[in-house]
Amino acid sequence: MSLEKCFGTVYVDRFTDGVLDPSKPMLGPVKDGGFIVANTAPGCWGPMITPELKGGHEVTVPVAVAGAEPGDAIAIRIKDVLVTSIATASGNDTTPDASRFKGDPYVAKQCPSCGAYHPKTVLEGIGQGAVRCASCGAEISPFAFTSGYTIVFDHERKLAVTLDKQGAEKVARDSQHYSAKPDHSIQNPILAFAPADLVGVATRMRPFLGQLGTTPSLPFPDSHNAGDFGAFLVGAPHEYAKTKEELSCRTDGHMDVNTVRAGAVLICPVKVPGGGVYVGDMHAFQGNGEIAGHTADVAGVVTLQVFVIKGLKIDGPILLPVEEDLPHLAKPLSCGEKHTLKSLAETWGVAKMEDDAPVCFIGTGASMNEAIDNGLGRASSLLDMPLPEVKNRATVAGAIEIGRAPGVVMVTFRCPVEKLERIGLMSFVRQQYTL
Repeated sequence: MSLEKCFGTVYVDRFTDGVLDPSKPMLGPVKDGGFIVANTAPGCWGPMITPELKGGHEVTVPVAVAGAEPGDAIAIRIKDVLVTSIATASGNDTTPDASRFKGDPYVAKQCPSCGAYHPKTVLEGIGQGAVRCASCGAEISPFAFTSGYTIVFDHERKLAVTLDKQGAEKVARDSQHYSAKPDHSIQNPILAFAPADLVGVATRMRPFLGQLGTTPSLPFPDSHNAGDFGAFLVGAPHEYAKTKEELSCRTDGHMDVNTVRAGAVLICPVKVPGGGVYVGDMHAFQGNGEIAGHTADVAGVVTLQVFVIKGLKIDGPILLPVEEDLPHLAKPLSCGEKHTLKSLAETWGVAKMEDDAPVCFIGTGASMNEAIDNGLGRASSLLDMPLPEVKNRATVAGAIEIGRAPGVVMVTFRCPVEKLERIGLMSFVRQQYTL
């Protein structure tokens, strides 16, 4: 990859067909230290009701980073996350008709009438029967709401409120406008379903990126590039089936961790030449766990800055959240706390206190227990630290938090600075926190 031909900024307004495929061309390359600016499409629900897409999202075409090779890592500093949607719809899902997909409704959608696989569709009217097969006219969406809502945002994108049936139907009739769907997105706007089971519920907005990462070394449906959703691919009856061993080719870009927001730094594994940075599935807000299965998926504009970390071989993402997002016990010690602790340590004959700093390891797996084991194991392996010690540190000076059910967690703790220096992360940690 020639450094002479790389770009300082790469602008992205194109999307995958729902699959992250390392054999497909990438954009760029963007230079080490350069920027990626992307207009992202809404995530889960729109792609879920668009059979033409082969994954549960519609993420951006990956961008190569100059100099990134397998065995390196790419640090992504999230400079800005701006919501452009005026409204969205979401809720808990069900799959009422198994004839509309082959084993996995996110990946292998088909027409129950004419049998077309990944068919094109048209919208006819509004409501949950609006998505129709373009070939035969049959109702075709593999998903429906059990309980759903339509929600609108204020002008400053700080607050939101759910609409009644009349408001939801008004928005549904002009769903393209209210969703602010990018020009090259092919998804059906979920606003067309006009759900209104929650009315007058107010909330705050704090946008973040449900999808941010690098390209896996085998083709993965974008929504399944994680240990929990990826488990659905094992032995699946469609073309993207994987063995359990092949799941290690994932990069865990689909996290739905609500602290992956403006100001955070995400460090991602490089498993293919150039890394292939992609982004999508922006959420307007989300409580830990995304326990309804989905949250408020929106279109938006994202600005990222990328840096290659040579020789940092990691299996999954490492997150440096904004300081206020750190668990209480993992926050850096203040000068006052350090002064008090120094006196306490000296009183008890402790000659020197450890110099430490926060770090967060993302863990994923088919269940919450497997995700916890994965996150702890990643920390232990990279830091060359015994697993029981990692567990102690996460208990005494950190926390384990749920990113997404059923299997994404954040393992956060204050780590010895010498360990972070050795693996080449300390310069990013110093920039991120007051130490």
